[in-house]
Amino acid sequence: MSTPSIDRRGFLKGALGIAAAGSLAACAPGGPSAQPSKLAAPASSASSVKGEITVWNRSGDLFKVFDAAIGKFREAYPNVKVRHQAVDIDAKLANTLISGTDVPDGSFWDDAKIGGQAEHLYDLTDLIAPYRDRTSPYKLSVNTVDGKIYGVPWDLDPGLLWYREDVLESAGVDPAGLATYDDLLAAARTVKEKDPKTRPIHLEKTPFLSQLWLEMLANQQGTSLTDAHGRLRLDSAEYRRIFGWIDSAVKDGLVTHAPYLEPADVNTLDSGQQVFVPWAIWWSFAPQQLLKATKGKWRAAPLPAWTPGGARSGAMGGSSFVIPAKAKNPELAWLLYEFLCFKEPGYTAVYGPNAVYPGGLSTSIPSFTPALDPAKPLFKPIEALGGQDLWKVAVEAAGTIPAAAPIPWWWAQSVDYLGNNVQRLIEGRMSPEQVITESAEKIQRNLIDRS
Repeated sequence: MSTPSIDRRGFLKGALGIAAAGSLAACAPGGPSAQPSKLAAPASSASSVKGEITVWNRSGDLFKVFDAAIGKFREAYPNVKVRHQAVDIDAKLANTLISGTDVPDGSFWDDAKIGGQAEHLYDLTDLIAPYRDRTSPYKLSVNTVDGKIYGVPWDLDPGLLWYREDVLESAGVDPAGLATYDDLLAAARTVKEKDPKTRPIHLEKTPFLSQLWLEMLANQQGTSLTDAHGRLRLDSAEYRRIFGWIDSAVKDGLVTHAPYLEPADVNTLDSGQQVFVPWAIWWSFAPQQLLKATKGKWRAAPLPAWTPGGARSGAMGGSSFVIPAKAKNPELAWLLYEFLCFKEPGYTAVYGPNAVYPGGLSTSIPSFTPALDPAKPLFKPIEALGGQDLWKVAVEAAGTIPAAAPIPWWWAQSVDYLGNNVQRLIEGRMSPEQVITESAEKIQRNLIDRS
């Protein structure tokens, strides 16, 4: 499969929502200051629906994918004109919602940002209702504030364990036996004994990404930084389990501490120093675009479980679509997003082979479960993974992702405390208990109590 070049900065921005727009939020999840408007779908048939909408998306390859998929929507709704605009959403959308001036009819947005702007968005609960039972519980939960749904769930980003098949085979490690994180530590020790230059497990050096990764591991255990009422739950057995595991990996010399896909990371991946990368599905970008010496040698498996029989995946990042409360034609925007997320051929047009990605879009999967048939892949096996059927692995892992709580509006700001302290833990400058105690105290005092 040939894969086009990807704008990596744009891709990361879209996948993660790195900009900390939380400071613009008017309220925290659980307490909108104004009663949101409910949206009802147009009653007319597709052929009689008329009008014009403006929708925002990020620039780059993903914009091109959606632009082509919107062409399919135009075929289904021939009298709806869609003005699809590439916008710096992180810089512009929150301010636009607050000012109420020149708002789009709909926009792509990071799940982490939606809760903090709920009062400026349409309540989509009734429109989502027919699809609730067929949508990932995780995606529903992160789009829900006070029991109301404010985003149209789009992608699902399951965590996977990426590993070097050839290195494990040489070391006598069976990847099928990596059932728990303790098994992963044992395998890493075996690999290191075979080749002392290896530091097999990737741990992230960027505070934001390390905190996003931490939340994937917490989600695996059915928890998150806050509960549905915004109460902090960092001081828990689940987080202690994660921090204890990190501490053990560091003390045993099993860790490569490198920034995600920067040169130091790529070089150690290609040199054979890194062997295991527990990360989201979008790491598939690395073997397809960046790795040269080890392209074709990497494979994906479900994440290990934290306890025997536990969930084998958690979500890491994600985006949805929102409809501003002051949109001019919100009903038509809903029809577009309903088509792209819940209708065939909409989601196939997004994820299936297209002019931008001839093999299909393989950096996430749909959150709509009827689209997730392991036997009917939307994207093709990936040559850079040795022809592995990543679709099947990702779909099966995604089926184990637990539901979560709404993401608090201050989440990105908490990286100054928790994300930075995770780095100190990896560097051996803090203990697991210190990370929990100090991070919880500062987040509570500086973010939660001041909101």
